[in-house]
Amino acid sequence: MNGADAARRALVRQWLEKAQEDLAAAEFLVSHDAPYPHVIAFHAQQAAEKYLKALLSWRQVDFPKTHDLDKLLDLVAEIDAALAKVLEEADQLTPFGVDVRYPGVLPRVAPETARRALQVAGEVRACIVALLDRELGPDPSRG
Repeated sequence: MNGADAARRALVRQWLEKAQEDLAAAEFLVSHDAPYPHVIAFHAQQAAEKYLKALLSWRQVDFPKTHDLDKLLDLVAEIDAALAKVLEEADQLTPFGVDVRYPGVLPRVAPETARRALQVAGEVRACIVALLDRELGPDPSRG
């Protein structure tokens, strides 16, 4: 493996680690019945975004600095249309990336909406981690 490959692998692992942190934060809040559905939805969106960016980084697809999952899914579709189709529900998470963080932009997030956002993020994780494990090999840090 050359230096560029090693650097790319390291970057992908960092994206995956950051994504897992967001997913774990959302799962923790849900498991403790925390009364912060907007925070759960935000972390779910952030996790899905970072998983998508991990895949795009691995496949060497440039992506804009964006929280718009639909734009990221369009880029995924260019390299793997079937995967993009499976993950298309993730675009529903886009408003949780920015809009829920500020007053007056979106209505309050219902707890069931936050739980669904977490479920969608988990589905994104499952698909992308399985694909990347096949292509990069399993991440030894995930045990």
